Amino acid sequence: MNGGVAHEGHETLAVADDAIVAVSTPTAPGQRPIKRAAELFAIDEWGSDSEFVEKAWSTHSEPEAAFMSIAASCWHIVVTTQRDVTQLTLRGPETRATVTPIPADVEFFGIVFSLGAFMPAVPPASLVDRAVTLPAATPNSVWLDGSRWEVPTPGNADVFVDRLVRQGLMVRDPVVAASFHDDVDGVSTRTLQRRVARATGLTRSTIRQIARAEKAVEALGKGMSPPDAALLLGYADQAHLIRSLKRFIGQTPGQINRGDHWSIASPLRPHSSGDR
Repeated sequence: MNGGVAHEGHETLAVADDAIVAVSTPTAPGQRPIKRAAELFAIDEWGSDSEFVEKAWSTHSEPEAAFMSIAASCWHIVVTTQRDVTQLTLRGPETRATVTPIPADVEFFGIVFSLGAFMPAVPPASLVDRAVTLPAATPNSVWLDGSRWEVPTPGNADVFVDRLVRQGLMVRDPVVAASFHDDVDGVSTRTLQRRVARATGLTRSTIRQIARAEKAVEALGKGMSPPDAALLLGYADQAHLIRSLKRFIGQTPGQINRGDHWSIASPLRPHSSGDR
């Protein structure tokens, strides 16, 4: 990554090509821990009939300077609207927790894509730990693959994705998601690794580590002690658990509050609005 140097106790915006990426740095002693999305935002989410989509969500900005964006294996589209200006950003998988600024008076809407769904013209590897905002064509449309595309809304997210699929701009490798639940017959380990990397930009190990950290947050949020959570989830010891949480969640066990955990890849919550 070129440009931007992080200094202890501060956040630096690093410029990488056409993307601006938030870089997380250590919290200074005595500084109030930065909250995760689940602790800060009122998030509405709903399911989808499309096998390419994990879920969609919407929220609005809160009077805080920043939040902790946790690691995530899935990539997603984020639509932001601020003072009648709308932008569409492709946000890739995240391999670490990052401090992300919260702009004032913004409405957010996101489409989270299922593991294995990707756009060949925008390889997932090029989006890892990055966010790319598409150039605007009109106030409500962007340029994508040489064509003008209307920015999706919560009411037509599935239509938008279906159009991407029909025009060949989005594909899905079903073996990728299946490989994390069952053995895939007829596919060698090396081939499977290549397919996972091509469709997600990540290694199978990283995807598993992120999922385990999320399970640790859920367990701690339900009141489980750190030693018991470490034992349950197969960490070598409590120190291993702490290192994992710091990297992927941006918090220590003591900073994780009891209650719901939410991330872009977590399943729909029972009290969500369901399918739209």
